[in-house]
Amino acid sequence: MSLPDESLDMQPADLDTHKRFVRVTGSRGSHFVEFDFAIGEPELFVEMILTHAAFAEFCSANQVELMPALPVVNADDEAAQWDWRLADATQVRFKH
Repeated sequence: MSLPDESLDMQPADLDTHKRFVRVTGSRGSHFVEFDFAIGEPELFVEMILTHAAFAEFCSANQVELMPALPVVNADDEAAQWDWRLADATQVRFKH
């Protein structure tokens, strides 16, 4: 079965790489800020950690837009089991 040629005519998504986003997700003691950083699309982010001073400098240099905190999710919610972050690994002991 072959597809019509027009189905292959895909257009790239509009991605504004000038938009930068930050969501603070936690802290490590009193010295570090844990946060998500995204470029263009807030849904595609990396998890980062910096000192408070470096975080302030990073936000200023990138002219970030602050995103609201993630909503608290019920741990019994089956869909919530798939919302896993790398930072969660610090709270889990893995079996060998």
